[in-house]
Amino acid sequence: MHSSNATGDSRLHVWLRVREFAVPPSMIESATARRTVGDWAGACAAARIDVDLNLRALARTHGREFATRIRSDLRHLAPDLLRWHLPRIAPDGLLRPGLTLALARYEQPVGTVHLVVRTPPAWADAGQRISLALWDGSGTGAGEHPHPHPDRRFRLDLHRHLWDVRRIGDLRERSSTGATDRDPTGLVPPGIGCAVDRWAAEAAIVLRSLGRDSGAVTVRLDTRRRLVLDVDGMSEPRIRAAKGGTGPVLPDAATWVLPDLELLRLGLIDADQLHPLVASALVPGRPPARVPRTRDGAGDPRIVDCRGARHRIGLVDGVLVPLDHDPAETRREELLAALGGTPMPCLRVIDEAHRRPESLADVRARLDHGDAAGALAAVEDLLGPDALLRSGALRDELETAAQRRVTHGLYRAGLVNSGPKQSERQNRRRLDAQAHQRARR
Repeated sequence: MHSSNATGDSRLHVWLRVREFAVPPSMIESATARRTVGDWAGACAAARIDVDLNLRALARTHGREFATRIRSDLRHLAPDLLRWHLPRIAPDGLLRPGLTLALARYEQPVGTVHLVVRTPPAWADAGQRISLALWDGSGTGAGEHPHPHPDRRFRLDLHRHLWDVRRIGDLRERSSTGATDRDPTGLVPPGIGCAVDRWAAEAAIVLRSLGRDSGAVTVRLDTRRRLVLDVDGMSEPRIRAAKGGTGPVLPDAATWVLPDLELLRLGLIDADQLHPLVASALVPGRPPARVPRTRDGAGDPRIVDCRGARHRIGLVDGVLVPLDHDPAETRREELLAALGGTPMPCLRVIDEAHRRPESLADVRARLDHGDAAGALAAVEDLLGPDALLRSGALRDELETAAQRRVTHGLYRAGLVNSGPKQSERQNRRRLDAQAHQRARR
């Protein structure tokens, strides 16, 4: 859940972006409605999760009792809550790519079977879709995923309260108080959101899952900094500097303070902006109220200061036009602009709306996080519900999102197994920056 590329205020800025764009209210409402009537597959579809398992086939291959256990967990899976808590990376707060996380473990006579969720590699992450599957260690069924084995750092089977509605009550109990000052060794850097006060209890959970009462658990702070927590069950756990080792690892969800707690305490968000299940656990007794997004005034004429007068621009036959200039004057001004002249303010505002709208960053963020409906709503807020997009950055962004969905479909079908050397998102932003510089010249 923590991004090792961001610390302090920048880390919380990433999580603010995640909370704004990654799991929109419409997704939560749709997934919740389907889950509460027992439609777990429909809930997964609403949360953009592809289901790569077949319960009927599972009953034939592993027995009905095992299939019943899987079905029970799936019926209590809140896929929108799972997406809310998945690990993210800076600077955009997108899902950590190429990751396999274990949600549950099932001991079978032939070995351990894991219920896992997978994020696609970065080059195929269009729509931020994820997949749900079973993994038995055979290496089959993962397609072209780069890391099919469950990651030791992201063990959500030890943190069911982050996805299982039956365990949501554990969220408050297992959330850190953020008391990093309790580290007497000085080895834990202050101000980076370490959940030091929970490390001992969480390390004990890790050891018990391995059938042990004591041992050393590695705490990974970032790619270079690691600590070791010695737990013996008899005395106070001891933190020391790491000197290598391949022992058990403290899960990422236990290493860091829950981002929602930090955001709440600093007043950066309130309970109404949290996932309803998270709000019910962290702020008990206060029913979360979700205000639906509205688009009041979309399509209404906008006022522009034009040559000493207040003019209107609005939609005519789906096209944004200056309403207080006659067509002949508008054509003359457009011709003047095409020849390199300075267009009148009304035309400049229209051009800016299409080519460099102020909400482009907002539209891009929604598209990057897979919220196509929210992105289109933002476009409608800007240009009206019947606007026709002209060529420009806004149209390019929507077209690029559609192209990336094709790439993701090819990845899912196993028709491609590697991405470009440079991610399409980085390349697109480089081109956007160059276009913006040319426009300013």
